[in-house]
Amino acid sequence: MIKIAQLSCGNDYSGIQKEIEKAAETVGAKIVFPDVDIDFDEAVEEFGFNPVSPGLKLMIARAKALADKSFEADAVLIATCFRCAEGALIRNELRRYLQRHTRLPVVMYSFTENTKASVLLTRMEALVTIVKRKDLLGRERQVGITMGLDSGSATTKAVIMQDNKIIGKYWSPTTTVLESAEKVVAEALKEAKMDLKDIESVGTTGYGRYILGQHYKAKLVQEELTVNSKGAVFLADKQKGEATILDIGGMDNKAITVMDGIPDSFTMGGICAGASGRFLETTAKRLGVEIFELGEMAARGELHKVPMNSYCTVFGIQGLVSALAEGYTKDDVAAAACRSVAEQIYQQQLQEIDVRFPVIQVGGTSLLKGLVKAVGDILKTEPLVPQNSQFIGAVGGALLCSGFI
Repeated sequence: MIKIAQLSCGNDYSGIQKEIEKAAETVGAKIVFPDVDIDFDEAVEEFGFNPVSPGLKLMIARAKALADKSFEADAVLIATCFRCAEGALIRNELRRYLQRHTRLPVVMYSFTENTKASVLLTRMEALVTIVKRKDLLGRERQVGITMGLDSGSATTKAVIMQDNKIIGKYWSPTTTVLESAEKVVAEALKEAKMDLKDIESVGTTGYGRYILGQHYKAKLVQEELTVNSKGAVFLADKQKGEATILDIGGMDNKAITVMDGIPDSFTMGGICAGASGRFLETTAKRLGVEIFELGEMAARGELHKVPMNSYCTVFGIQGLVSALAEGYTKDDVAAAACRSVAEQIYQQQLQEIDVRFPVIQVGGTSLLKGLVKAVGDILKTEPLVPQNSQFIGAVGGALLCSGFI
């Protein structure tokens, strides 16, 4: 049984503890609470910050117990109420503290009274995967003939690999899960000059992973956090050392830090569609262009010329429409839209991890040159966009499932 140490404040008041435990049980894990001395002074002094809330002091004491190895656990969940500013500060500093003193994988979450187990499930599954399959995640080569399928919210991808090389790939917009998968699989097999019977192992990921896993008798059915990180470091040739992986999706975003290809901290989600690729799709439609043309326009435009008064999708589009009426060019408006998404990613996701370089930008939105430019402008670095960056989930699935041949 994988033990996930919970460091939290406000969970009992909000009534979500049963949801946290349900999510953990679903993925074969158990929530545990580190034993601590009731006197928190020593822990608070070492931590260097004395919060007002007794609940936050308890979190610090429990973190110290993990750092001192007086309490054993396999992974850590740090959770505080989204309304608490002090909790947000402590949450982030505790993550840094644990990463300095332990090698435990850590995920943070800011919960509300309406948080359900289903929302926490992917995070819990990722923690369990990192603990149980660390050797598999650390493998640097793919063997045999394998296929990875990534059933995403916007697109479905298939990749066929043989002896560490991609020999077939295809992607298509997602309609129904099975119909989209069958289309990309057929095209990938055609490029690889193979039949489905030639595939030795299949790995699935993404929103439709369970349906596809059953349909294709997959040997690996895995959440996208660990699978995407594996695909990203492989494609970027960064399987050794540290890196940050940034995946801006159509519905949610993922920011993952890795060491030698293994995730040790990650965050996902977002509180507004204005921080995802969906906002850029809406902007492209308003400008009358395709999404990839928007990326080219944004790369030509000036990132800081058009003022953005709101990050909200609705009000953000209104602001861009007003900017066009005031005479700003479409290129500058497209650049402003990309800058808006990049700024929100920085505020909502990248503040919850310590960004390590290089930054590997992946997923379909990594093909938008203007968005990559905007991310680089904020982080003061040039993101690394590997070849086939939109296929990271499928590549990761093909890599990892080769461990089951």
